[in-house]
Amino acid sequence: MKEMKSTLLLSLAFIILPCLHAAPKPERLALWDNHAPIGEGKFKEEDAWIHVHRPAKPNGAAVVICPGGGYGMQVMGAEGHGIALWFNDHGVTGVVLQYRLPRGRSFVPLLDAQRAIRTVRSNAKKWNLDPKRIGIMGFSAGGHLASTAATHFDKGDPKAKDPVDRLSCRPDFSILVYPVVSMGKHTHRGSKRNLLGNNPTEKMVELFSNEKQVTKETPPIYLAHAVDDRPVPPENSRALYAALQKNKVPSEYLELPNGGHGLNGYKGPSWDAWQKNSLLWLAKLKVITAPTKSKE
Repeated sequence: MKEMKSTLLLSLAFIILPCLHAAPKPERLALWDNHAPIGEGKFKEEDAWIHVHRPAKPNGAAVVICPGGGYGMQVMGAEGHGIALWFNDHGVTGVVLQYRLPRGRSFVPLLDAQRAIRTVRSNAKKWNLDPKRIGIMGFSAGGHLASTAATHFDKGDPKAKDPVDRLSCRPDFSILVYPVVSMGKHTHRGSKRNLLGNNPTEKMVELFSNEKQVTKETPPIYLAHAVDDRPVPPENSRALYAALQKNKVPSEYLELPNGGHGLNGYKGPSWDAWQKNSLLWLAKLKVITAPTKSKE
């Protein structure tokens, strides 16, 4: 837990990125028009948001980015806006999701992630995107949210009054970096408690243990995890990768030799490695063209 706190403090320092002042201000869009679902047909006057960073030369791909924070806060700088700007360097539209925190409502973050994917698809023409190249990614607890969206999705409701709800919320790919995946033995206890409460049922633990929710319909997934990550052990990524391979889902797992949780404060060889290799993987999937040398 001490390492997790250090990571969060480092992330706050990362928020003031040297390139942020020169980048165009992202477009901020409400997902629910201040009438957000909380599950079981109930709604509340609150909202979730997406912050859309559009590259100068979009290549048609977009990624919904889910920052971590243990489902108790969100690391919007290092694991959100900073990643969107990095993607922009490679022509990818970065969409930072400011999801609602659970606070006793386990399905709320997932509802926001699904809505974010549908919203990006609904704006594909406006933002020069290919609706079949819309992915999701996440870090730590944001990785759990992204992996939940990648294993819990639907094709949309063709009879829905809202045109956004008619679209699929299945991501076309997912990138997970030191993700929480399981709610079982190897989970991050704080994330589990914040998402499911102190005494979750076995059914809820199983439902949100995403290594157990993989099917042949699960989209391609790229995983990266440091072997010395203590708050979120690499067994999370290993279990998900094994399930993906068993179901013949295109997937790749990069196990990093060091870096801990947060990969040495979002810098260094392990941080650079997942970025380089995830771009190569996206090129292999034909989501983007082969990457050129990073501008960083």
